[in-house]
Amino acid sequence: MAFGVNRKELNAWKERVGSGEVAFITHFWVDERFPNIRCVTKAGCADIDRLTLWGKKYGLKEEWIHKRNDGFPHFDLMGETQLHILKEEGLQDHIKRFLEK
Repeated sequence: MAFGVNRKELNAWKERVGSGEVAFITHFWVDERFPNIRCVTKAGCADIDRLTLWGKKYGLKEEWIHKRNDGFPHFDLMGETQLHILKEEGLQDHIKRFLEK
């Protein structure tokens, strides 16, 4: 279950992803499979080749891309990988809002 973002933020992310940009959205998240994770960042891009190349610089594999039928393919970033990538991408606002206690 996802929460902590509003419709405007979600729509902005979808627009950026759809335009071929690598875009990020972070939200609180609860999933029994990951009991120690409380948020996830989706790094998405409609251009799979561009997303794959972007992911390679962080050691992410193409097969990890969640290829959705709705046109919003993305990597799900969690834990230390998430924090590292958010720092590298200059997304301090995501860190402050969702990762700092």
